[in-house]
Amino acid sequence: MLFREIKESDRSAWLPLWEGYLEFYKHSLSESQTELTWKRLFDYSVRLHGFVVEKDGEVVGFAHCWFSHTTWQDKADLYLEDLFVAPSARRRGAGELLIQGCADFAKSSGSSRLYWQTQRSNESAQKLYNKVSTLSEYIIFEQVFK
Repeated sequence: MLFREIKESDRSAWLPLWEGYLEFYKHSLSESQTELTWKRLFDYSVRLHGFVVEKDGEVVGFAHCWFSHTTWQDKADLYLEDLFVAPSARRRGAGELLIQGCADFAKSSGSSRLYWQTQRSNESAQKLYNKVSTLSEYIIFEQVFK
């Protein structure tokens, strides 16, 4: 398998994965929001980074991440916002490769931490996350505005 930066030519492979990701989380987005997300992956002023994993030349997973600054240190943290692997490619190392690739990107960019969150009910992913990372002592509270 190959971990690499996403390319504009990956759109036709990325889109069904993106739709599968949204379906997994029972969420829908407008076509315009999907298009905006895609464009942001190539707008370096936004600092949203996209990566994919290829298996036998086929894109089977993606990760999107961005740097967030903190008041506690001079280095930015890398937040892994989206991670998805095609169901047919799961449990074969693609998810772990995406996380490790993002961690390597974070380190090479001077970041001191890679972090992410998942739903409490996503026990399958948590098995992988517990293998490759440490569960934070913090919990997330939110206010959602519509």
